[in-house]
Amino acid sequence: MKKNKEVKVVFILLALLFVIFLAVPVVQLLLKSILGGSGISLEYYKAVFTGRGFGKAVGNSFLIAGVSASVTTLLAFFMAYTIHYTNIASFYKKIIRGVAVLPMLLPTITYGFAIIYSFGKQGLLTKLFGTQLFEIYGFNGLLLGYVIYTLPISFMLIDNTMRFIDKKYMIVSRIMGDNGLSTFWITVVRPLLGTLAASFIQSFFLCFTDFGIPASVGGEFDVIASVLYNQMLGSIPDFNKGAVVAVVMLVPSIVSILVLHYLEKYNVRYNKISAIEIKRNIKRDAACGIISGIFMLCIVSIFLVIFIVPFVEEWPYNIQFTLKNIQNVLSDPNLSNVYTNSLFVAVITAVCGTLTAYGAALVTARSTINNKLKSVIESIALITNTIPGMVLGLAFLFAFSGSSLQNTFFIIIICNIVHFFSTPYLMMKNSLTKMNASWETTAKLMGDNWIKTVIRIVTPNAVSTILEVFSYYFINAMVTISAVIFIAGARTMVITTKIKELQHYAKFNEIFVLSLLILFTNIVGKILFKWLASATSSQKS
Repeated sequence: MKKNKEVKVVFILLALLFVIFLAVPVVQLLLKSILGGSGISLEYYKAVFTGRGFGKAVGNSFLIAGVSASVTTLLAFFMAYTIHYTNIASFYKKIIRGVAVLPMLLPTITYGFAIIYSFGKQGLLTKLFGTQLFEIYGFNGLLLGYVIYTLPISFMLIDNTMRFIDKKYMIVSRIMGDNGLSTFWITVVRPLLGTLAASFIQSFFLCFTDFGIPASVGGEFDVIASVLYNQMLGSIPDFNKGAVVAVVMLVPSIVSILVLHYLEKYNVRYNKISAIEIKRNIKRDAACGIISGIFMLCIVSIFLVIFIVPFVEEWPYNIQFTLKNIQNVLSDPNLSNVYTNSLFVAVITAVCGTLTAYGAALVTARSTINNKLKSVIESIALITNTIPGMVLGLAFLFAFSGSSLQNTFFIIIICNIVHFFSTPYLMMKNSLTKMNASWETTAKLMGDNWIKTVIRIVTPNAVSTILEVFSYYFINAMVTISAVIFIAGARTMVITTKIKELQHYAKFNEIFVLSLLILFTNIVGKILFKWLASATSSQKS
C-alpha cells in the first residue's frame, strides 16, 4: 500500500473534488426532474414535452446547429488547406491562423451585439453598403454567430491533423495516374474524414448548448438554451421544468461524445511524416489566398464595430471621436469592479485548474497506480466534456442554494475548473506520456520519492504545456457565460453576466467597452503565456 502512497493521496483529492462538485450536483439535477409532489414522477417531463413551443425549439436547435456545424467545418477546412497545401506567403498563413482563432478571445454574447451593430438597420456595414444585407434576428443572425463561435475549435482540430498528413502520397497518387480530384480525395480528404466528422460534432454540440448568441440575436427563433434560461430566470421560474430541459440538453451531448469516441478508429496515423515541396500552382494559390482573405475580412469586419462604437459620441447619429464612454466605464465602480472580479476569477481558476489537470495527468501518465483507478479519471474527463456549461451551472444552483457557498467566488471558480477540465487534462496527459518513462525508476534508485521526482524532473520538462493549460483556463474563464449565468450573484458578478444585465437597459457602449477589456486582457495573456512557453523551451534546448 505504501508503494503508491503519494499518488493515491492525489487521486483521493481529485475523486473528492469531482464527487462533491460534479456527481452530487448532477444527481441533484436529475432528481429535480423526476421528483414530484407524490414521489418519483414523470409529470414534469410530460408538462415540458407537451408544452407550447418546446418541440419547435428543440427542432430549431437541431436545424441551426446542423447547418452551422456544416458551414463551419467547410470554412475551417478551406482555411487549413490554404495554410498546408498552397505556396502563399508564410506571413499570410500566420494571419489566417490568427484571425481563425480570434473569436475565442471574446464572449459569445458579444458576437450577437457585434452582429446587431454591423448588420442592423443602423449598423456599420449597413451604412457602408447602403442597405441592410439580411434580417439579423432569428436563423440568419444565429447562423452567422454560431459559425464565428465554432470556427476556432473546428479550425484548430483540422489544422492540427493536417500537420501530420504525409504529403508524399500526393506524389505517389500522381505517379499512379490519378487526376487532380482523385488525388485531392485520396491524399487530403480521406485521411481527414475522422477529424472532419469530429469537427462537425464538436461544432454541433457547441451550437446546440450555447446561450450567449441566442440571448442577443435569437429573436423569435427559440432554441433549447433560451428555453432553459426562460424557465429558470423568467418572470415565473420553474426549477423542476428547468431541470427537465437541462436533462434534454444532455442527450445530444452524450451522443456527441460517444460518436467522437467511435470515430477515433478512423484517424489515419503515419509512421513517418515526409516533408515535400508543394507543387507550384499560381491559380490555386491565388484563389485560396483571395477566398481566405474574404473569409478573414468578413470575420474582422463583424468585430470592427467593437473598436468604433465606444469611441464615438452616439452611434450612428453623432460619430465625433470621444473617450467619454471609456472614461465612464473606468470611473464607474460597478463596472470596473466586474472587470476586477473577472480577472480574479480567471487567475484563480487558471492556477487551481492547472494544478487539478496536472495532478490528474500525473496519476494516469506518470504512475503505476491501478488501471481501474486511472480509468476513473478518464471517465471524469469524458463526463466533463459531455456536460454543457448551462447544465452544470444549473446543477450547481440546485446543489448549493441555501449553503454558505451560494453567490461566492469559490463556487464560480470550482464550476469553471470542472467545466473546462477535459481539454487541459488531455493536453497535460499527452505531454507527460511523451516524456522518458524511466525517470521515476531512476530517481527511486537514487532515493527520491515520487513527489520529489515530479517537482525536480517532470515539472521542469512540462512547463511549456503547463503554461498552455494555464492560458486555456484563463481565457475560457474570462469569456464563459453559460457556466456562470445561474450562479453569479450581485457581489460576484463577472463581465459576461454584467453584459447580459446591461442588455436589458440597452447600454451598448458599456457592453462594447467591457468586451474590449476582455479582448485586450486575453490578447495580452495569450502573448505573455506564449512568450513564457517559448522562453522555457529555448532554455531547455
